[in-house]
Amino acid sequence: MTPAPDKDSPVVSSSSPATGPLPFGRLAIVGVGLIGSSLARAALARGLAGEVALADADPAVVARAAELGIGTSFHADAAEAAAGADLVISCVPVGACGLVAEAIGPVLKPGAIVSDVGSVKAAVVERMLPHLPEKDRFVPAHPVAGTEFSGPDAGFADLFEGRWSILTPPPGTAEEAISTVAAFWEACGANVETMTPAHHDLVLAITSHLPHLIAYNIVGTAADIEEVTQSEVIKFSAGGFRDFTRIAASDPTMWRDIFLNNKLAVLEALGRFSEDLAALQRAIRWGDGDALFNLFTRTRAIRRSIIDVGQDTPSPDFGRRPPGK
Repeated sequence: MTPAPDKDSPVVSSSSPATGPLPFGRLAIVGVGLIGSSLARAALARGLAGEVALADADPAVVARAAELGIGTSFHADAAEAAAGADLVISCVPVGACGLVAEAIGPVLKPGAIVSDVGSVKAAVVERMLPHLPEKDRFVPAHPVAGTEFSGPDAGFADLFEGRWSILTPPPGTAEEAISTVAAFWEACGANVETMTPAHHDLVLAITSHLPHLIAYNIVGTAADIEEVTQSEVIKFSAGGFRDFTRIAASDPTMWRDIFLNNKLAVLEALGRFSEDLAALQRAIRWGDGDALFNLFTRTRAIRRSIIDVGQDTPSPDFGRRPPGK
């Protein structure tokens, strides 16, 4: 067994070919939303598991997943799906991950690997690990991919193609388990990087959680102004506001749990943002055009960097087409 890195070594390794025992005999996915249903589709399309057992607490979701045929068996009970599985992936909101681990822990077969897809990692480790019988077989993960849609109909097999999946194994995790989960994500089309849970939570607070918080706030403010302007906010929505509404349409349960479970990192990022926003406010008030120009030039370069690393397209209008075209 090779222990995972400790907290003083935040980034452990970057994407590289991993060699794990694929495909799996049985893959269990608990939670059939956007990520869970996309994983199921990818596993079936790419031949990554002989069986893909899907479980969800909502009977309507289970029934719909069965109608779509995105698994080989469908269950209302997480333990039933996890029994006999080689890999179990929790795809539920962070607030429910501990309940999933508690349910599946007693039925896990020896050597089974457990993972998840939560956008917060330190809280996931804290809530799931105590319930797992083989603690060195727990490899938390976060696929940095998604859309504003949710539910089993929202998934698609290529969701993870060219995206990043970040693994955050706790200290003491078996190297073979880490390699197996890395190989699974690479087989789904993702790039893989490994870092500590705490470092992940700080990075994602800046790149994902804070932008969502800002989007929710701006769209909420616009909703208040909407009443004053008699529908003109919606009618004349420009590209910037439109993109904020897309982000703000994300699953409310998932994002509620993210903010409650990554509060320290989010508050730290929000404090820094508030300071920068105050500086921007001063520049506008005092007519400091140089400060505004320098900021906008720097942020434009960041946008170009995102395109250069393949995380978006340079197509006009962010790759979207007008309705009907």
